[in-house]
Amino acid sequence: MKKFLDIISEEMKKAFEAAGYDPELGKVTLSNRPDLCEFQCNGAMAGAKQYHKAPIMIANEVADKLQDSTVFSEVTAAPPGFLNLKVRENFITAYMNEMEQSDKFGLVMPDKPQKIIIDYGGPNVAKPLHVGHLRSAIIGESIKRICRYAGHDVIGDIHLGDWGLQMGLIITELKQRQPELVYFDDNYTGEYPAEAPFTISELEEIYPTASAKSKEDEAYKAAAMEATYKLQNGARGYRALWDHIIAVSVSDLKKNYANLNVEFDLWKGESDVHDIIPGMVEKMKRDGFAYESEGAWVVDVKEETDTKEIPPCMILKSDGASLYNTTDLATIQDRMETYAPDKLIYLTDKRQDLYFEQVFRCARKTGLVKDETELVHIGFGTMNGKDGKPFKTREGGVMRLENLIREINEEMSRKIHENAETKGYQIDTKEAEETARIVGLAAIKYGDLSNQASKDYIFDMDRFTSFEGDTGPYILYTIVRIKSILAKYAEQGGKLTDIVIGEAANASEKALMLELSQFHAMMEGAFEEIAPHKICAYIYDLANAFNKFYHETKILTETDDGKKAGWIALLKLTKEVLETCIELLGFSAPERM
Repeated sequence: MKKFLDIISEEMKKAFEAAGYDPELGKVTLSNRPDLCEFQCNGAMAGAKQYHKAPIMIANEVADKLQDSTVFSEVTAAPPGFLNLKVRENFITAYMNEMEQSDKFGLVMPDKPQKIIIDYGGPNVAKPLHVGHLRSAIIGESIKRICRYAGHDVIGDIHLGDWGLQMGLIITELKQRQPELVYFDDNYTGEYPAEAPFTISELEEIYPTASAKSKEDEAYKAAAMEATYKLQNGARGYRALWDHIIAVSVSDLKKNYANLNVEFDLWKGESDVHDIIPGMVEKMKRDGFAYESEGAWVVDVKEETDTKEIPPCMILKSDGASLYNTTDLATIQDRMETYAPDKLIYLTDKRQDLYFEQVFRCARKTGLVKDETELVHIGFGTMNGKDGKPFKTREGGVMRLENLIREINEEMSRKIHENAETKGYQIDTKEAEETARIVGLAAIKYGDLSNQASKDYIFDMDRFTSFEGDTGPYILYTIVRIKSILAKYAEQGGKLTDIVIGEAANASEKALMLELSQFHAMMEGAFEEIAPHKICAYIYDLANAFNKFYHETKILTETDDGKKAGWIALLKLTKEVLETCIELLGFSAPERM
């Protein structure tokens, strides 16, 4: 199904050609003066110089060719040469019914779907998720869903931090606390216990304790580095302990990500490419890309066109140890060999822009990726408190993600009970809690995703949880309102199937249809620009258009059954589009609020 703007542009192009002008001048855009018209074409302005003619003359000639148009009900030439346009009601109505009957509302699927891997999440094991992990998870999950909806083959990978010094620190602290554990007996040959010698709570306390000790005690740090070395070189007891650390951590991570409605297809980590690194580094040396610099091994990645300094990409430190760079390059090699993706998308803090520029250039220069493989880094801004500084707890610490979710849910629960009381109905406590969870997640996700990813934003709980304005709860309230109308219509004996959208009877109904018609263009833009905020902007406009129509139209009390059925069909399409969009953003709507 063609995009609505493309169809009406085709009509305009025919008119330009019929008037003797270049048809490409007939591109139609949304009106920037909706008080005057619905769409506009500025082609006459662009053609004035080319045809040495006043733009108003060209506009008038083109307008004459559209007097009998089946697409436009009004075509007006306005000085100095604008073409102001309104589309016919029956034309937009036909488009609505075709959307309703088409898979994915008629969104065109790619001839050749891309294989895309999205690297998002990136938590370290043995550490709780905090608000700093929120943006990567929320944005990455939405991008994954958008790419899939656009018809592509997408794999989401969490990319765990599970193989560095932190592992050695945990093992060292465990050894100090419980030296009798069989994992530390080099002569032990039996089976290791199936149950971990720690809980997730204990593990989350062990790591910061060990980290603090290593900063003050050189001998302790040396022991941790030795433990890391032994782990990475296959010490049997340390590997068994590491298995426990991973199992306990991943179980907890899955629970926390599930609370965010975030899922990963792969739970791979740095450890998965440990064995790839030596061969990869040797090849880079052998092929002449890597050279020694002050004891370390680096690859030059600067280019002649650079306007700023791009340092070399270090692949081995002077002590022979690998770095994040090494692990990320090995991960790229592994992904290319295992999945052969067309595109790799990475989600991290925007302060890592230079780092990924170095890594991507190194991957291309050394042949880890094909020339046509796209490497994309989406650097996101920080989530700040009302003081404009990175979001903290009242005590000034980094807030755990589960605590933030709990606070949002409690605030939503309070508002839901307040709303029920205002409207005079009782709400079951269990239902209120579940509704608060659903709406709370929408508040968090929409509050984040409605901002362009690269920008910092203020986390304002009062605003994000409001039922009014550009918020997640407002979008959900709109969907719930539509659900309520559809349910009441069915209770009255109305059918929700085999109904068609009728011609718009008023301006607000037509405006709602015009908003719906922009779905295809919006989705195309959201995918091509990897921009979830475009979906947020669209559904906010769509919700506003629906609510204006709702307040101006007595839907359920309409006595003309045919007109009422047409409105119900329009509401049904609006609900389906809104529900599809929030699913792409990673949240859903409750039955009532």
